[in-house]
Amino acid sequence: MRPTRTTLSAASLLLISTGLAACGGGGQNDAAGQNCTPQHTFETVTKGKLTVAGYDLPPFGARDGDGMKGVDADILEHIAQKECLQIEAKWMAPAAVIPTVQSGRADTGIPDWYRTKARSEIVSLTDPMYLDQMAISSKEAISKISDLKGKQVGTVDGYLWVDDLKKYLGGSLKIYPSTVNLNQDLKAGRIAIAVDSFGSQKATNPDMKISVAEPEPTVAASKEAAQAAFPVPKQNTALLEAFNAHIKQMHEDGTLAKILKDNGLDESAVEVGEPRLIG
Repeated sequence: MRPTRTTLSAASLLLISTGLAACGGGGQNDAAGQNCTPQHTFETVTKGKLTVAGYDLPPFGARDGDGMKGVDADILEHIAQKECLQIEAKWMAPAAVIPTVQSGRADTGIPDWYRTKARSEIVSLTDPMYLDQMAISSKEAISKISDLKGKQVGTVDGYLWVDDLKKYLGGSLKIYPSTVNLNQDLKAGRIAIAVDSFGSQKATNPDMKISVAEPEPTVAASKEAAQAAFPVPKQNTALLEAFNAHIKQMHEDGTLAKILKDNGLDESAVEVGEPRLIG
């Protein structure tokens, strides 16, 4: 998860690489063949491939056998087909994704990475694809952050709201390393409420009442929904330009809205407004 992360450690894990065919569903030979002409010219980590650093955060991105699925995965598959590339996914810890892109060991990263000021200093960020909002999962349909006081609340380390919630809730806030850990405790009753990404909670906690957090002045992330983007190495300006061209076209022709709908999310999330950086 952690489209939401503002600070990232250079944690490293064993990377598990998988291939997903692009450009007509054939292999790399088809991608380089006469039947597929790339729409743009740019270099990638490996010729003929788009190397993607990622971790599991349904419905935005997740491992799917030898491939990947989810909103970001579908967007990249669309782009890869237009550029005659195979997708090679490298799965790792959330905190390792941005450093992997920054160092040029991956062309981009998924899923649901927010456009933040801190992140923009170390990688380039594409134009926004969709909005992702701060959400509260509870049995009571709580939407006001003020109603969280005095309750056992959990959230995931690295989200934009974590520091503000720490100050606001004090010792009643429990911080988890991943959405998986958060949801395990929520379902087991060890916490009463989860604060997480709206899309993530909708996908993983269908039995809970999930509400977009109402704006709370002391929790900055609640006042403006984050814009999701792909991170790209700073040095690869041609790749950034190609991605932005595809994202613009996908907004205009309805492809992005369809991808969101196909993954169980509201199509209105494509109404991103002007690009902005938060945090």
